[in-house]
Amino acid sequence: MAGPDDSPAPGPPGPLRARFDRSLGVALGAAALLALTGAFGTIGVPLWLRFAYWAPLILAGAVWGRMCSRLVEGRVDPDEQPWLTVAVMSAAIAGPVVVLVWLFTGLMFEGRIYPPGRLLGFVGPVLVVTVALSAVNVFMGRAVPVQTHAGAGGTAPARFLDRLPPRLRGAALHAVQAEDHYLRLHTDRGSDLILMRLSDAVAELEGLEGARTHRSWWVAREAVRDATRGDGRASLTLEGGVVAPVSRRYARALREAGWY
Repeated sequence: MAGPDDSPAPGPPGPLRARFDRSLGVALGAAALLALTGAFGTIGVPLWLRFAYWAPLILAGAVWGRMCSRLVEGRVDPDEQPWLTVAVMSAAIAGPVVVLVWLFTGLMFEGRIYPPGRLLGFVGPVLVVTVALSAVNVFMGRAVPVQTHAGAGGTAPARFLDRLPPRLRGAALHAVQAEDHYLRLHTDRGSDLILMRLSDAVAELEGLEGARTHRSWWVAREAVRDATRGDGRASLTLEGGVVAPVSRRYARALREAGWY
């Protein structure tokens, strides 16, 4: 079980920061497009006012969407069910955003809060924008797998190996599997759990030849003993008999890299 030295690394992890930055970039692009085209009846408003209207609304929605995505993760797999992820994300985001748009639009253009009866008029436009942005973010996130590489001679070993529990120190690491807030470390001496995020672990696994094969798995390439495919899915059998899944998101890139 995890000890005091196995606490999550401080600060925001790189991959999560990258996803958040991407979401903000998509939001800014969408705000510019909506402002320039005068979408949803704003064409008669001066351009500067359209930007002043759309930018804060879309950015606020992006921040709320990032929070919602953290709640959705673990319940719906975006790798295997991207459109279901888009639908769940849109449903989670839309309700509060409809209220925000209703309040902000009235104050922005009329200096007052619209009557509650006008709330329903904002549901359609908000859903259109929310579904579109959710789809962009989900499918942009379906990137090639993060791969780690063995260092050249004299290069320091992967920092992650220092996190192995005492009884596994010096063991050959076969795979790292996310289980809720923990990571299960599969080695040639058995397995154990540490408290850490997989995204943080992958950053520290540089120095070992391996790759993400699934949103919940990193696998050491030298541990792979067999690969099977069936029903549109692939899996890797590792030394010791552990079977690691390969998600559709990563299957093609791993196949082209010669993993199976």
